[in-house]
Amino acid sequence: MLYQLYEAQRSLMEPFADFAQAASKLYSPGAVWGQLPISQRMAASYDLLYRLGKDYEKPEFNIKSVKVDGAEVVIQEAVELDKPFCELRRFKRFTDEPHILKTLKSQPVVLIVAPLSGHYATLLRDTVRTMLQDHKVYITDWKNARMVPLAEGEFHLDDYINYVQEFIRRLQAEYGNCHVVSVCQPTVPVLAAVSLMASRGEPLPLTMTMMGGPIDARKSPTAVNNLAMNKSFEWFENNVIYRVPQGFPGAGRKVYPGFLQHTGFVAMNPDRHASSHYDYFKDLIKGDDASAEAHRKFYDEYNAVLDMDADYYLETIRTVFQEFDLVNGTWDVRNPKGQVERVRPQDIHATALLTVEGELDDISGSGQTEAAHSLCTGIADDKREHYEVKGAGHYGIFSGRRWRELVYPKVLKFIAANDQPQSRASSRGGLGAEDTVKPGRRIPASVAAKKAPVKKAATVAAKKRTAR
Repeated sequence: MLYQLYEAQRSLMEPFADFAQAASKLYSPGAVWGQLPISQRMAASYDLLYRLGKDYEKPEFNIKSVKVDGAEVVIQEAVELDKPFCELRRFKRFTDEPHILKTLKSQPVVLIVAPLSGHYATLLRDTVRTMLQDHKVYITDWKNARMVPLAEGEFHLDDYINYVQEFIRRLQAEYGNCHVVSVCQPTVPVLAAVSLMASRGEPLPLTMTMMGGPIDARKSPTAVNNLAMNKSFEWFENNVIYRVPQGFPGAGRKVYPGFLQHTGFVAMNPDRHASSHYDYFKDLIKGDDASAEAHRKFYDEYNAVLDMDADYYLETIRTVFQEFDLVNGTWDVRNPKGQVERVRPQDIHATALLTVEGELDDISGSGQTEAAHSLCTGIADDKREHYEVKGAGHYGIFSGRRWRELVYPKVLKFIAANDQPQSRASSRGGLGAEDTVKPGRRIPASVAAKKAPVKKAATVAAKKRTAR
């Protein structure tokens, strides 16, 4: 019922938001009332009301071009594979310059696995734009569950893992190999996907780069972790799961609604958001268009949220934050054939591993991502590396100045050094970027093994379901 009430309220507010937008233009310079002494304040007030009341739809990536070797290269988006709950999206690069084209063809292929945790994949726009300078880039563009008809079936955490494996195989079939970058939430299912492929003896990605994810959420737990760990599984079932109302293609589907997720995001830092909106109001009055536009761009992305399928969300809560199945070695995954397989990260040998954490990350705490090294004991010492980004919060490790100046040079060099069959030096001199970022520390397999967590009591395994 809560979802229906929210939609009714949103529909009621929509005409008022439209009125506020129109009214703000009436008081803009050059408009009818724009010469009044209070015109700027009135325009700013109505503009703020409009942004607080409007509905935020899925943003566009809007990446039209990037520079490669100093030349402008045109970008065209294309959906390479369309699944019920996700699109594999490619950013294809075009140029008429023969030497640039040769460079583009020689560059590594990267699959960016975007988080399915409330925001759209466009949250990684800066990640994509930066990586396009030196890589062929694909990304998982997750769909809003309320737009997926019930006829498409359910979506479980196991399905997420199966999707990732299918996308990896697709790129391997086309290019021979690929690299995988996972940001935040997908670090766990990506590690599971590659582990299962390794156990079967399948070809593996050349590298895994894991950034700010809850591999072991018990380490340095954050407010987000504590909520998931301290509330019972039944609490989540009874308090955050609702059916999509009529009027959407996915009507009747059980979801964790985006508007509830957004409320949770804002509740983490309410004072910061209130100050940001007040600063926006003052910027409009002062005529500081650059600052006002920066605010709009951020909140256009931040306020655009999607519904998550209930099965997927609840299974993530249980598996990652309550039973810690990955680090306890008790995680069983059902493949598309209906067979149940145990996730064994220790079976990974051929894939290089880079983990990245932000020193000030308040979503995935210190050590949570680095814990992947204690699980992947089969990876050689010279194929593993950890990097902590000083002064960076969660978003800073994949977006903004620290991402571009500190993290990306590290990722660029790591991928280039492990790109096979021949190691390809980046066109931007990625192998010589030592002055840009401090070298990450190596994680010896012997040390990683000593860090391996003690398994939980047998009662945890007893709780595991044997069938979906």
